[in-house]
Amino acid sequence: MPINVNNPEADALTRKFASMAGVSITDAIVIAMKEAIERRRNVESPQQTAARLREKHGIALNDKAREPLPREAFDDLWDET
Repeated sequence: MPINVNNPEADALTRKFASMAGVSITDAIVIAMKEAIERRRNVESPQQTAARLREKHGIALNDKAREPLPREAFDDLWDET
């Protein structure tokens, strides 16, 4: 099944990638799509990212951390003193 690319940017990027990789335009599309699919599969979820960052910075998610901050904490962020 043929693919018809009518978008100049998509065409230019595909040709640039094919040239960089030293492959045909068809192979460039296949490689790019495989890499994009693999990247999407390996992306961490927001929960995983938060857990990784908490661990990196030594932050425990205990009951105290789960409590919402008081309104004053947010009000102080907008204080224009």
